[in-house]
Amino acid sequence: MTKPECRSATGASTHAEHGKRVAAMFGRIAGWYDFLNHALSGGQDIYWRYRLAKAARPASGETLLDLAAGTMDVSVELLRQYPDCKVAALDFALPMLENGKAKKLKGGREDAIFPVQADGRALPLPDESMGAATIAFGIRNILPREDAYREFFRVLKPGARLCILEFGTGSKRVWKGVYNFYLDKLLPFIGDRISGDPGAYRYLAETIKTFPDERALAREMVDAGFERVYHVPMMSGIVYLHVGEKPAAGE
Repeated sequence: MTKPECRSATGASTHAEHGKRVAAMFGRIAGWYDFLNHALSGGQDIYWRYRLAKAARPASGETLLDLAAGTMDVSVELLRQYPDCKVAALDFALPMLENGKAKKLKGGREDAIFPVQADGRALPLPDESMGAATIAFGIRNILPREDAYREFFRVLKPGARLCILEFGTGSKRVWKGVYNFYLDKLLPFIGDRISGDPGAYRYLAETIKTFPDERALAREMVDAGFERVYHVPMMSGIVYLHVGEKPAAGE
């Protein structure tokens, strides 16, 4: 696991302000979030989340962490695939969790999903208490990412998996540049018109374009102490599933 870094008070303050701005932004678009996810991905986001949950592979009866749970699509999918488990659904944006409550109630398993507002850099969970952890399209919103990796590593049980679903870097040309045009022009335009928030989907496009590529993200996971790290491209590398394991006890 990486050693704790010394950071200036200014840097810590900047990261805290960034987190508050992102949480407020997602709070503003919470009501449109699910619709836009499905529409802008052509429904592929459902399959991506299925793959994410499938990769978690927890032992029977474990409690699972779904960080940046949003409206709890991943939490519900985890429970669908692992019905004897429980899910701690954590997100910094409380309105997102509020909008997702109806989903967990529909399944009759409201006692198995626990939505909690929380900062991914300081999880309100005991050491080595989680049987797996997932985060879908959220790791790029946490600064510094090293803090989130450190917290994942702390709360996971030895041998448990961290599974990250995230966009690939938008700096690569995909589909002969068609995806890049979509990212630069269409995504912000459609998102702005439907959600009514002029900055939310511009922010999304910018964070995708500046995000590290899949190899760099894998190195970050290794540097944080995870092993058996691998990544799987989907839709020609527009999205990647990243998986790593906390070393088993005694390793």
